[in-house]
Amino acid sequence: MCGITGLINLNGAPISPVILQKMTDAIVHRGPDGEGHWIEGNVGLGHRRLAIIDLSPAGHQPMISADHRYILSFNGEIYNFRELRTELEAVGYWFRSKTDSEVVLHALAHWGTDALLKFNGMFALALWDRKEKNLLLARDRYGVKPLYYARQGNTFAFGSEQKAIIAQPGFYRKLNKPALLEYFTFQNIFTDQTLLEGIHILKAGHYATLNAQSSTFNTQQYWDYRFREPGHTVSKQEYLEELDRLFRQAVNRQLISDVEIGSYLSGGMDSGSITAIAAQSFANLKTFTCGFDLSSASGIELAFDERPKAEAMSARFKTEHYEMVLKAGDMERCLPQVARHLEEPRVGQSYPNFYAAKLASKFVKVVLSGSGGDELFGGYPWRYYRAASSQNFEHYIDQYYLYWQRLVDNRELKKIFAPVEHEVKGVWTRDIFRDVFANHDNVLERPEDYINHSLYFEAKTFLHGLFVVEDKLSMAHSLESRVPFMDNDLVDFAMQCPVSLKLNNLAEVLKINENEPGDKKGEFFRKTNDGKQILRDMMARHIPADVTRAEKQGFSSPDSSWFKGESIDFVRRKLMSGNGRIYQVLDQRAVTSLIEQHLNGENNRRLLIWSLLNVEAWLQEMSL
Repeated sequence: MCGITGLINLNGAPISPVILQKMTDAIVHRGPDGEGHWIEGNVGLGHRRLAIIDLSPAGHQPMISADHRYILSFNGEIYNFRELRTELEAVGYWFRSKTDSEVVLHALAHWGTDALLKFNGMFALALWDRKEKNLLLARDRYGVKPLYYARQGNTFAFGSEQKAIIAQPGFYRKLNKPALLEYFTFQNIFTDQTLLEGIHILKAGHYATLNAQSSTFNTQQYWDYRFREPGHTVSKQEYLEELDRLFRQAVNRQLISDVEIGSYLSGGMDSGSITAIAAQSFANLKTFTCGFDLSSASGIELAFDERPKAEAMSARFKTEHYEMVLKAGDMERCLPQVARHLEEPRVGQSYPNFYAAKLASKFVKVVLSGSGGDELFGGYPWRYYRAASSQNFEHYIDQYYLYWQRLVDNRELKKIFAPVEHEVKGVWTRDIFRDVFANHDNVLERPEDYINHSLYFEAKTFLHGLFVVEDKLSMAHSLESRVPFMDNDLVDFAMQCPVSLKLNNLAEVLKINENEPGDKKGEFFRKTNDGKQILRDMMARHIPADVTRAEKQGFSSPDSSWFKGESIDFVRRKLMSGNGRIYQVLDQRAVTSLIEQHLNGENNRRLLIWSLLNVEAWLQEMSL
């Protein structure tokens, strides 16, 4: 796990070592164990190392192939690198280190971009071909590791974080208002845009090539999700046994490390099951939980603290357990750091993740996370059921698009962005939503097809947003976060697993009078434990039944109460004083009216308030 960066001067001007040093210095938190630079003429690659596998100097990067043709800067982990190494040794390659990075280098030299499909892991990489004068950038299938790029004038720059790119002297920074509109629609960014104009994120499952001689730049998708009903009949028991085998295999694959590994333990079944398997390999496995002070919480938020369940599972699996309790003021204290490291606001509140990573980083360099289980196995049934009775693809888009306006609807959005209406009038967020399916088979014939479409959509967007948050806020503390659910074999299984094994109540939902509002359907099932049925059944072999049968609960703080209570002065000071940078773009009267709805108890606007606070802190950090 590391940080990568690089520069190419397309006009042939030599790379400045000072500038490349500034770029790698900007991401020192991603790799405090070492740094490296490679410069030749108008090309430079930089690297920061967080040593996890083969801690010796043999793992130093950028790494050069034996024939000196290829130069690699690599970030990530390839969990099947030993098998690939055996294949490569059989055809004559020899290795100087025990790292997965060297396997990646030789694999790309031998198989070209076809090697990307062989990698089972998480990665972002840059490979320079000295012979062809060609740069290859690539990102893993699921987008667990980020990679950004930008071109200004004759300079092409890339990096694991935007910090590396904007560290160049003279890099022009400008707020990307269309991307901000996209964010305030979905609390996420679905396109390859970022909030800084001109900086793009390489999409998950894609690679890009840049020829330094012709300046030709192209991106290509090499992998995509395909959630499909199976074309054959297999018994539920067979599915259950195969899932158990693949889950164990996935966790055990990701235990490979030359440093100590720990695990998050939220109290839910995903992290609990990962901990159960990992604890079989490590005595006194270190586990970590963040809980919340609920003394001022109310309603559903009273259930947000999962520490008691986590403590019970820690005792069951004999882990060395550590906890942190978050209070209202903790959000205020960490917000500038969160905005600095997150760079682009994404889904959810984010700051609890920052503290969880901070806690884990005090004890380990690698931590296992349960991210991905919900998106692969149907953990949000109240979402999918809204779309199950769609009449056709366009009808499905209309229904699901309205639901995924997470912050404000289009009517309110128009009021909020009135000051910059002329700059965003060409942005149609419904089209952005629809374009998620641009390369997908949109022939939909039965309710299961629509649910599989929803699983596809959420894996491409919501899960990707979670991964951006997970990476940035763990690496802020020089912590590698691994996600066993995103093992290639386990993902392939999940995509072919029948909807009927994931959701039990689909037939009942379809019986509901179609004249009932979509929200009523959703609320009817919101408090059930209907999702992830086959996963629940399999995990019952490893963790207590009261955990596997529990209702779905996210990792969320009681901000709805805090924003009206302990944090109300902070909210008023940052967002209602009239001094906010955000009001250089947004309409203050429209925004504060929505905030008042929350403070007065008229409407729960906690996600919007968090997003406004996050963007305000980011604008201050960027001096925009």
